[in-house]
Amino acid sequence: MHDCRAETLFHGGGLAAILAEGRAHLLGMRVSSLEPPPGKESVMNGMIFRRAPLGVTVLFFLSWPVPGVAQLTGDEAPPKSQQLANGSDQKQTAPDATATPHGKPGVLLQTKTFTLEGSKVWTDTGITLEPGQRVLATAEGSLHYSDAKTDNGPEGLTRNFKDLIRILPDNTAGRGAVIGKIGDPDIAQPFTIGAKKEVIAPVSGKLSLGINQAESDTGTGSYKVKLEVYASDDSTPREIAKEVSSIAGIDNNLFEKIPRRIGDKDGNPGDMVNFLILGDEDQMKKVFMNAGWVKVDSDVKSAVLAGFIASMSKESYLTMPMSQLYLFGRVQDYGWAHAEPITVVASRNHLRIWKAPFKANGQTLWVGAATHDVGFEKDQRNGSVTHKIDPDIDLERDFVRKTLCSTGLVAQITHFLPKDPMKEAKTATGGSFHSNGQVLVMKLSEAAKSTTASNANP
Repeated sequence: MHDCRAETLFHGGGLAAILAEGRAHLLGMRVSSLEPPPGKESVMNGMIFRRAPLGVTVLFFLSWPVPGVAQLTGDEAPPKSQQLANGSDQKQTAPDATATPHGKPGVLLQTKTFTLEGSKVWTDTGITLEPGQRVLATAEGSLHYSDAKTDNGPEGLTRNFKDLIRILPDNTAGRGAVIGKIGDPDIAQPFTIGAKKEVIAPVSGKLSLGINQAESDTGTGSYKVKLEVYASDDSTPREIAKEVSSIAGIDNNLFEKIPRRIGDKDGNPGDMVNFLILGDEDQMKKVFMNAGWVKVDSDVKSAVLAGFIASMSKESYLTMPMSQLYLFGRVQDYGWAHAEPITVVASRNHLRIWKAPFKANGQTLWVGAATHDVGFEKDQRNGSVTHKIDPDIDLERDFVRKTLCSTGLVAQITHFLPKDPMKEAKTATGGSFHSNGQVLVMKLSEAAKSTTASNANP
């Protein structure tokens, strides 16, 4: 069942009252400055304006970043011992996936220097990292943007209210900051480098460098970034998700206790259950947060007030409300979303997840349904406008797998085909979906227990 949030957006007779209440609440707040409070430098990148009960006006300001290419100016020579081992005094070239050495813990493997031109966004450095390898990045130089009063360094410009209409690769960093990402470019979470940053690779993958800007709003100038790659000295290295044929406790006896579909409060069947997670609550929260998913507001009222306050304090706001649906006789325990803030109303990856009232092989079991909103359509039940989901729901299931496995916190994955698998159905609102019937199963690693949930940065 796709989301019923649009009923709130387009038939929100009570929304004006909610906004009025939010306004009244905010009148009691004294805004002394437009500067952000300490530690509040992220920003809501999408502005959404609503008017009810006559209807809704949604204003989108779009500025999409497009991958670019930086200029490689040359490699610095590796340590003399490594030159001798290579049998050459020539500068080291970028390794491929098979050539990157693991080395002894803490040993410097390679050093490379790049020039990032202000007219570009992303570059593939040609460096393939292994889990646990450490990268020390240092940057220097400056950029200038036509609307900025001063030049900025690798830390980027201080966030301001103009950033509300921008989409930046890293919504936690200032425009023009040096950033990076590791892994699949389609799902890897960007992280801030600034003037200096040390990161540990959570998984194997290509390292990319970038400038936190949109392709349509680039700066002039350049940065020089030096990268030093060290062998892993992590005593608890990240795991590489292992594809296995089966996981203990996952069988048809278990699926006899799991409904195939979630439903609304009236019992109308909706989205298909398409993934399971084995792990405790802290593990589950940590893997989603590290993968760049955000916890979604539980109701419309809190979302409207939080969204308005977030825009005032420059906080990025992804958590538009998700309707309450049911499994095991209760509403979802968690809702998670993954989207650019400015497109969150019309398009986002989202899922609902429930803690099962039973365990699988002695482990806590989480049951989830994931879909991808791709636009709007007519609700066949009442004629209202609601969200349209991508009918190929296996794509969203695979997106969940890719993002969670990118964290290095998933130990095992498998796909299970229950008896009488669901391969095609209609949602309660009249939309259709199709699947190969397989349910994704992910067993979380012990590393997910080692620390509390962190942000998406490595």
